[in-house]
Amino acid sequence: MGRKLTFYIMIGLGLGLVTGWALHAAILAADPATAETLKGVAQVFPIITTLFLRLIKMIIAPLVLSTLVVGIAHMGDTSALGRIGLRALGWFVCASLLSLTLGMVLVHVLQPGVGLGLALPAAAEASGIDKAAFNLKDFITHVVPSSIIDAMAKNEIIQIVVFSIFAGVAITAIGKQAQPLVDAAEALAAVMLRITNYVMLFAPVAVFAAVANSLAERGPEVIGDLGYFMLSFYLALIILWALLAGIGFVFLGSRIVPLVRVVRDPLILAFSTASSEAAYPRTLEALEKFGVPPKIASFMLPLGYSFNLDGSMMYMTFASLFVAQAYGIHLSLSAQITMLLVLMVTSKGIAGVPRASLVVVAATLPLFKIPEAGLLLILAVDHFLDMGRSATNVVGNAVATAIIAKWEGTLETPGEEAPRPA
Repeated sequence: MGRKLTFYIMIGLGLGLVTGWALHAAILAADPATAETLKGVAQVFPIITTLFLRLIKMIIAPLVLSTLVVGIAHMGDTSALGRIGLRALGWFVCASLLSLTLGMVLVHVLQPGVGLGLALPAAAEASGIDKAAFNLKDFITHVVPSSIIDAMAKNEIIQIVVFSIFAGVAITAIGKQAQPLVDAAEALAAVMLRITNYVMLFAPVAVFAAVANSLAERGPEVIGDLGYFMLSFYLALIILWALLAGIGFVFLGSRIVPLVRVVRDPLILAFSTASSEAAYPRTLEALEKFGVPPKIASFMLPLGYSFNLDGSMMYMTFASLFVAQAYGIHLSLSAQITMLLVLMVTSKGIAGVPRASLVVVAATLPLFKIPEAGLLLILAVDHFLDMGRSATNVVGNAVATAIIAKWEGTLETPGEEAPRPA
């Protein structure tokens, strides 16, 4: 099913580009009455995309809870959990610094905002992005759930992770008496993965709708207006991919090639839907197929989706300094390093926040006297940038999970079966 799904997704992507472009051109060329009818037809596209993403979100909470509880229960002792957690934390910090620093360096090398010469807006002018959606203090207190039912209902991944860690450790401590809970969690995980297979059948249609909607609404000219900025950012992403692959090669050797191959499907899905979340179930399956034990994959991925969004983090420094360049604002090296450290901390609170990267950038720009209204410049193309960010997040988490499994000495070699719970 994997290769066929990739093929159909690519077809959906191509048809979406053609359909969206043609529909936008038809709307512009039509008389007012016909144009309104065509716009009404275009409104079907976001409905399809929303339905697909809701189907994905329907799966994620029970899948994270069940796989994480089972994974921790089968680690056998809390020392292994602590060791893996510390290694994961160390990796996430280093990967965050790499992504943020790379974004800062490349925006200076490529200079996508230099020469735009935007006039400084009024001090009170805002971007329209709700910065209240991000607050570090609220994020820290929000980590611990007041109710696991409420956390699952709202797909609060970090809260589910916290509860699952407590539940998994408690199950390990109790032993045989809690075995029925482990069996139930394993069954639930199997059911969720089967549902994932059903939901993925609709992925090509959702991809078609998402791309067609973006082009029908804004047209191809919006890409041309900020073409160099988009090209610069995607070049930066390619360099980040190369660095991640290089680091993966250092630790995994030639197995980095089959790792990239096995995460191809979730990567394309994340890119075409502009959603890292949509690729979560497929990434979990792909890593287990690669040879990462379920207990490692189910522990690392939820943490990675909360704390290791490499593409999103690089975008934060890239976009922030692009806006500064566009307004002709010079920042000293010390100010840029301070911005990097601020983003390093604030980026850890973006999980589950709509348009998370933009929200964090909007909250950070005023700290350095950069007009947040400058984000209006890139809002129109943010969907196309988010496609690259989402795909990069999948790559970063796949490499991190595989390397942690290698460090633990549990990464299976080709031809062997991945370890399964006894």
